[in-house]
Amino acid sequence: AAMPGLLLGDEAPNFEADTTQGRIRFHDFLGDSWGILFSHPRDFTPVCTTELGRAAKLAAEFSKRNVKMIALSIDSVPDHLGWSKVWALGRHKESSEGQPTQHGLGTADLLKITLAVGQTSSVWPLTLYPCAQVFIFGPDKKLKLSILYPATTGRNFDEILRVVDSLQLTAYKKVATPVDWKPGDSVMVVPTLPDEEAKKLFPKGVFTKDLPSGKKYLRYTPQP
Repeated sequence: AAMPGLLLGDEAPNFEADTTQGRIRFHDFLGDSWGILFSHPRDFTPVCTTELGRAAKLAAEFSKRNVKMIALSIDSVPDHLGWSKVWALGRHKESSEGQPTQHGLGTADLLKITLAVGQTSSVWPLTLYPCAQVFIFGPDKKLKLSILYPATTGRNFDEILRVVDSLQLTAYKKVATPVDWKPGDSVMVVPTLPDEEAKKLFPKGVFTKDLPSGKKYLRYTPQP
C-alpha cells in the first residue's frame, strides 16, 4: 500500500528499502519505538535542507521521547549521503566527513536522521506529490497523526514535538489535550469517563468550566 492512502489507525506498510544505514524493513526499524516518517520532494531542496538541520539539532529531544526518525525522498542513497553533509540555518554550510557542523553536530549525527529511502523504492511515488508530509506511528505500527505541507512551507518542529507529547500522553492516560495545549498545561478528562471514576483517577482534582448552556462536559485536570 502506498503511504498517501494511509488513514489514521491504519498499520504502516512493512516496506523494505535501501537507506543511508543499509537495507531496512520498516517495522523492524521501528521496533518498540514511536516513529516519524518525513517525506521530501527531493534532495538538496532549500526548504528541506533547513528541516534536516532542525531535525538534527532536535535529535536528542526525539530520542528521549523514544521516537525514531526516517526521511523519504525520490533520489538515490548516494545523493542522500551527500545531502547529509549539507544543512542550512540561514545559509548552506559544507561539513567534511567527521567534522562538526556549526552547531556541533557531525555527519554521523545527520546520517542518523537521514535514513532516506532510495529512488528504487515503490513505497511512495513522490514525483507525483510536490509536497512534504509528516507521518507519526505508534509502537503498534499504526498511524497516529499525519500533516501535509506544500513544498514551499517548512515544517514546524516545535509543533511536531508538541503533538508527539500530546499523542504519547493521551495514549497512556484517559485525557485529551485542548486547543493550544503545551506540556505542563491542564488537560481534559475524556467524555467517556464517569465523574466518580475521574475523581479517583485524577487525585490532583477535576474542575469544570462553566458554559452558557450550563452543561458540565468541559472537565479539566492538571497534567498527570
